[in-house]
Amino acid sequence: MQNLTYKILEKHLLKGKLEAGQPIEIKMDQTLTQDATGTMAYMQFEAMGVKKVKTELSVSYVDHNTLQNGFMNADDHAYLQSVASKYGIYFSKPGNGICHQVHLERFAKPGKTLIGSDSHTPTSSAMGCIAIGAGGLDVAKAMAGIGYRLTCPKVVEVKLTGTLAHGVSSKDIILKLLELLSVKGGVGKVFEYTGEGVKNLSVYQRATITNMGAELGATTSIFPSDEVTREFLKRQQRESDY
Repeated sequence: MQNLTYKILEKHLLKGKLEAGQPIEIKMDQTLTQDATGTMAYMQFEAMGVKKVKTELSVSYVDHNTLQNGFMNADDHAYLQSVASKYGIYFSKPGNGICHQVHLERFAKPGKTLIGSDSHTPTSSAMGCIAIGAGGLDVAKAMAGIGYRLTCPKVVEVKLTGTLAHGVSSKDIILKLLELLSVKGGVGKVFEYTGEGVKNLSVYQRATITNMGAELGATTSIFPSDEVTREFLKRQQRESDY
C-alpha cells in the first residue's frame, strides 16, 4: 500500500519517478517567507518578471527582525509590504506571530504542498501536508510557477502506540529519534508517523514533532489528516479546508 508521503508527491509530480534517491520535480501549492530571508527571495522573484504569484497561496511574514535598531529593518519591512500588495501575497505584519506557527493555524491544508524560506516550515506537516524548508531562490521559483527539484526521499515509518505517560511530552518522541539517529539521521528522508498512538496526539503535539524533524536533517515529517485534524480546523473556523 502506498504511503501518504508518496500519495501527495504523486499528485504533485511534474518530472521524474517516485523512487528513493531519484531526482524529481514537484508543484508547490503554497509558499511562506519570513523577513530575515524573504527580502532577498522577493528581489529574486521580481527579477523573474512575473506579474502575480502563481501559487494557490503565498504569505510574507515579518517575525524575525522586529527590533528597530536603525533604519534597515524598517526599510526591509516597507519593501516586503509593497511587494506583497503588488504581487498578490498575504502580508503578516510584526506581532501577528511566528511564521511556521501561524501558517499551521491559518493556512496549511491536508494534501497540499508548501515550501518556505524558514527551516521550521515542516511544522505545517502536522496538518497532513508536505511542507519543506528551503532556500529563498527555491521559494521565489515556486511563486513564479516553477517546480521544486529535490531527491525523492526515502520514507521512514514511525509507528506510535498507546498514550503519553504522565510527565512525558510529544517533544520527548522527537528527542528520542534524535538520540537514536543523530542530527544527520534524517537526511534524504521523510518521517511518516502512523499507528493507533497518532490519534492520542493533538495537532499542536504533532506540530512539535514535525517542527523538530528539521533537527534530524529530514526533508520533512508528516502526520495523517484525521478527525483530530478536522476538529482542529473546526476550532480555527476553517473546517472547509479539511
